[in-house]
Amino acid sequence: MTLKQHVTKNIVHKLLSGNDYRIEIVNLIDAEYLQYSVRFLHEVAEAKRDNPNSDDWYKRTFLNHDLPTDEIIINSGLNKKTITNMYNSAARNIVEGVTDLHYDSLTQNIANLIEATPRFDMKLTVSSNRENTELNAHESLVVLNTLAVKRAQLRGGLWSTAGKQAEKPLMLTLCELFKIESKYFRVKTEGGQNTTDYDREIDFFFVDNKAIEQKVEVKLMGQGNPESADAVIARHSKVFAGDSLSDSNIKQFNTLGIKWIELRSKNRFDQFKNIMKDFGIPYSDYTPTNNDILRSINLVFDRAMEK
Repeated sequence: MTLKQHVTKNIVHKLLSGNDYRIEIVNLIDAEYLQYSVRFLHEVAEAKRDNPNSDDWYKRTFLNHDLPTDEIIINSGLNKKTITNMYNSAARNIVEGVTDLHYDSLTQNIANLIEATPRFDMKLTVSSNRENTELNAHESLVVLNTLAVKRAQLRGGLWSTAGKQAEKPLMLTLCELFKIESKYFRVKTEGGQNTTDYDREIDFFFVDNKAIEQKVEVKLMGQGNPESADAVIARHSKVFAGDSLSDSNIKQFNTLGIKWIELRSKNRFDQFKNIMKDFGIPYSDYTPTNNDILRSINLVFDRAMEK
């Protein structure tokens, strides 16, 4: 099981236990960032040792045009979205030119800063393969800037994908808990094919007793998110499952005839059972314990791993 799958599993457990899931995303960001930092600093130390007589070893190594585009962007201190917004494209020829210019500008700004603050100095020592490599103040600030940009990238990406990764296992676990037969639900990708990959964009449907597919929208959000109802309307969803819902959210869903589940509510399981009643879908009528939740989550993930 990958780190992301392990965190997704913990998110589903937190949601179905009525707890806040956000610490799981924070832990994932920390883990991926620290793994990246150790690997990157190791590469930095090797690059400087391999270029002992070069003042421009960082640019030659980490903005090398043979590297993948995404790596060049981060190493230059930029992010892909900024380049796309500026040039309406992140094509390789654009990236190579923009990142070179930005890196030159960044290093000039660092040089100006160091010159303007003569009492400031710092040295970053990286120990790799039992060798110590010392970075001067200028080199240290370049490296620290890259690490900061990388964390921002990880943070934005992981928060935005948390809901997508949790949607399928969350709904499958609910179905497992209440013994919903597989003929009463479907999972599809955007292209309409079944999938076991949690990272892909999927749609979840309940199939009611008239064989009509009822689309489900899952959004992990804070209370009162104004975009929630808009998303449900745009995607023609009939069921909404959210972390926390405001009175305004609930009123809007009720007005639109959209069924909903508030996962942080103590009534979350009753809300789910009521939806099954409305759709005419048979279910096991009981209140799950924490052991039931864990067992069902494990079954869902074990099945996914087998496929």
